[in-house]
Amino acid sequence: MTGTIFGFTESEIAQFGLTWGVGAFMVYMLFIIGQLAWESKAGRFGTFVLFLGLAFGMVGFVAKYLIQWAIGIK
Repeated sequence: MTGTIFGFTESEIAQFGLTWGVGAFMVYMLFIIGQLAWESKAGRFGTFVLFLGLAFGMVGFVAKYLIQWAIGIK
């Protein structure tokens, strides 16, 4: 048990934080973008533009894990 925190190594904790932690923040960001669209009464097109512009950066993060899964890289 030397060098572990609750039985997990540092690399396991970092991997968990990078997948589930960042994923949770991304879902929260989608909620915030939706709230912005709702409060500004953006309409359908405005909401689409908000989600496209502000959430487009998430595509790379998700694509990385999908490509790793498809190729079989761990």
